[in-house]
Amino acid sequence: MKYILYIVCFLALGHSANAQLFSKERIKNQENFDKQILTWGFYLGFNSFDYKFEYEQDLPDILVERTGGFNVGLISDLRINDYINLRFEPGLIITQRNLQYDPVYFQGLDFNDNDLLREVKSTYIYFPLLVKFSTKRINNFKPFVTAGLATALNLSSNEKNPEDNSANEFRTTQNNYFYELSFGIDFYLYWFKFTPSIKGIFAINDELIRDADPNSPWTGNIQTMQTRGVFINFTFQ
Repeated sequence: MKYILYIVCFLALGHSANAQLFSKERIKNQENFDKQILTWGFYLGFNSFDYKFEYEQDLPDILVERTGGFNVGLISDLRINDYINLRFEPGLIITQRNLQYDPVYFQGLDFNDNDLLREVKSTYIYFPLLVKFSTKRINNFKPFVTAGLATALNLSSNEKNPEDNSANEFRTTQNNYFYELSFGIDFYLYWFKFTPSIKGIFAINDELIRDADPNSPWTGNIQTMQTRGVFINFTFQ
């Protein structure tokens, strides 16, 4: 009985605090911030990337080991109305993925352990154009979602390298295209607006540059290879 009473009291307090958070009028920070036509800012964050593979034959999947990366960029925000903004967020993304091949890919070939692993390092110059859809501001915060398209230049692609996996060079396309979705909350602080968000990006194009040998164990069975990534960003405006 005592534990039930504790739970009831906790729920009552939580309900009271929640009601105050959403309904009690508070002093608004940066009250005129959203009335500006054009605003600027920057973001810092972390990322985790992998690849989505489609295969020609039913062989064991290529395993993708994710390693953490980071991203940094600028923001320009154009106000359309109280609930819609147009955003351009150019940035730099650095990440790495390690591909682990099953030995069955090398059946009948001489190979060693190094042949089963390929490190794919990527440095993207990223250019997304987004539409931001916001709710009505609630005291000093405002949830939102964004959606849009992006193009990216991969400076580490090795696309123009004449050597391929036979010389330990895994190659990807230099120019890539993505769509992305994100969710975040704008917090209006005394001096600036702070926004944590989580974002997913998904490649539209096939990023693999195939080896000269059409039967290459590294690329011969891959029909398409497309990036998927998750970002956690912290924005300051």
